[in-house]
Amino acid sequence: MLTSYYTVKGYGEQEITIQKSRFIAFVNRVTTEQEAQAFIERIKKQHWNANHNCSAYMIGERDQIQKANDDGEPSGTAGVPMLEVLKKRGLKDTVVVVTRYFGGIKLGAGGLIRAYGSSTSEGLNATGIVERKLMQIYKTTIEYPLLGKIENELRGSIFPIKEIHYLDKVTVETYVDSGNEERFEEKMTNLTSGQCTLEKGDEVYLEVDVT
Repeated sequence: MLTSYYTVKGYGEQEITIQKSRFIAFVNRVTTEQEAQAFIERIKKQHWNANHNCSAYMIGERDQIQKANDDGEPSGTAGVPMLEVLKKRGLKDTVVVVTRYFGGIKLGAGGLIRAYGSSTSEGLNATGIVERKLMQIYKTTIEYPLLGKIENELRGSIFPIKEIHYLDKVTVETYVDSGNEERFEEKMTNLTSGQCTLEKGDEVYLEVDVT
């Protein structure tokens, strides 16, 4: 598993107009090629009367699945520029469809490349980008009198609280990023003077907005 990677928040769309042609970018997060193809087909059905529904996607930890489709535009003027935007942004598990309604003015090869690239960028910006960081969940079990101290320390630290369970004792679930496990264990042990039980939970991805 990757320790971190960038992808889109989820579904989003954005429309721009270039030389009277409407370019509508539809963006989504996908984890398989089947999901990407299903999304593309859904947009094509919704915009069956558009002149073109061009698409591109990148899927997999090592970007092993990369596809681009010009959907009737001159070869290399739509899908490939869209894919290049995904590559430059370093985005994984992302599909983009740019729907074009022709406005009557031909853009030429260079104009098309810029238009589809710009539309993809605008669509990504509107959707939002996140960094997914691989985190180790730690469960710290303590007596109730220690909770205030622990909670205050964690809320001002690099270790976000996931959840707090109030049972016979208190269990605080915390996100700890890769490489900081020993630092976290030491911190908890020192804060509680050794009066805590530490247990590792699942490894999960925590999403952080990228501005």
